[in-house]
Amino acid sequence: MTSTTLTDVPVDETITIAQLTDDPYRIYRRLRAETPVVRVPSIKRIMLTKAADTRRVKEDWELFSSDDPRTPMTRAFQAHTLMRKDGEAHKRERNAMAPAFAPKNITGCWQDIYTKVAEEYVARLPRGETVDLFTGLAAPYAARCLTHLLGIPEATDEEMMRWSQILIDGAGNFGNVPELYERSDKANAEMNVLFDRCVERVKAEPDASALSAMVNAEEPIETSQIYSNIKIAIGGGINEPRDAFLTILYGLYTNPDQLEACVKDAMWGAAFEEGVRWVAPIQASSRLVMQDTEIRGLPIAKGEVVMTVQASACRDEELYEDGESFNIFRPKAPHQAFGNGPHFCQGTHIARRMLAQILLPMLFDRFPNMTLPDPSAVVFKGFGFRGPLSLPMTLN
Repeated sequence: MTSTTLTDVPVDETITIAQLTDDPYRIYRRLRAETPVVRVPSIKRIMLTKAADTRRVKEDWELFSSDDPRTPMTRAFQAHTLMRKDGEAHKRERNAMAPAFAPKNITGCWQDIYTKVAEEYVARLPRGETVDLFTGLAAPYAARCLTHLLGIPEATDEEMMRWSQILIDGAGNFGNVPELYERSDKANAEMNVLFDRCVERVKAEPDASALSAMVNAEEPIETSQIYSNIKIAIGGGINEPRDAFLTILYGLYTNPDQLEACVKDAMWGAAFEEGVRWVAPIQASSRLVMQDTEIRGLPIAKGEVVMTVQASACRDEELYEDGESFNIFRPKAPHQAFGNGPHFCQGTHIARRMLAQILLPMLFDRFPNMTLPDPSAVVFKGFGFRGPLSLPMTLN
C-alpha cells in the first residue's frame, strides 16, 4: 500500500488516474488526513492536498517554477505557453492580453455583448421540455462569449467547444495517450488557419479583444505566443464558466432550501463562489522545484515536480466546516478555485459577471419553475478539469 522512499516522502501506489478522474474527493479527503504530501507514481508527481501548502507553492514562483518539464501541455499546445513561464517572461505575455480584461472593457464592452448573447441563447430554449443544459446552454454560451473576448468571432460555437475539449484532454494527458496528441495536432492546425484570418481583420479594424490588444501593441509579443495565449484561453475559458454554471445549478437543486433562498434574495454571487469552491473547475496544477526544500518537514529535492491540488485545498477542514457539502450560507472564506499568485486566473472577474450577474438570474427569470428530474443521473468527471458531463433540466 504505502511505503517510504529515500527522501522520506510517502508513496501511494494505489492511486490511479482513473480513480482521480472518477472520484478524486474521497482520495483527497484521505490524503489530507493521512499523507498531505505524497508521491503518486501514476501521475509522476508529489501531490499536495492542504490549502496552506498549495497556496505557498503557487505564491513562491522562484522556488516552485511553473516550468514543469513533464507537462503534457507543451505537447498539446505545440508551444511553451505562458502557463509554464515565470517572472518577467510570464508577465510580458500575460500583460499583452490584459487590456481586454480591464474593468473599463468589462463594463463598457463585454457586459452588453454577453447580455445579448445570454438573451439569445436562453430565448431559444424550449419551455416544458427536458434539455441538457451542458450542450443546450452552458457550453455554447461560454463559447460565444469567449469568441468576442478573444477576437475570433468567426469561430463557430461547435469549433470552440471541440477545440477546448481537445486542448483540455491534451493538457491533462498525464498517461501520454498518443491519440489525444493526434487530435490536438489537428486542432492546432485548424486554429492557426483561423487566427491568421483574424489577425488581418484586427490589424485593419482594432477592437477591445485580446487578439487586437496583442497584435496592435507597440511592442507585440511573437506571433507564436499570441496564438498560444489564445489557445490557452480557449482551453480554460470555456470549461471554467461552463462547469461552474452546471455545478451551481446542481448544488442548488440538490439543496431545495438553498435554491429557495438564492432565488428569493438574489444570492447569485454567493452561489457562484460556493459552486467553484465545492467543485473547482481547474482541479490541479504542477510546479517544478528549483532548489532543495521542505514541505511539512519532508525533504523535497531540486528537480521534483509537485502538484498543487486546489480541488482539495478548497475543501480543507482547516478552512471550511463540512467542506464536502455545497452550502451558499457558508461564512465567507477565501478559496483557491481560480488559483493564486502570479498565475491567478485572468478571467475570474469576467466569469463572475457572465454567470452571477447575467446568465443565472436571466435563466431563472425565464424558467422560474425549472426542475432537475433525476439528480442521480448527473455524473461529475475529471482530474485536471472537472464538472458535470450533462445536466438534464425540465424548463418550466
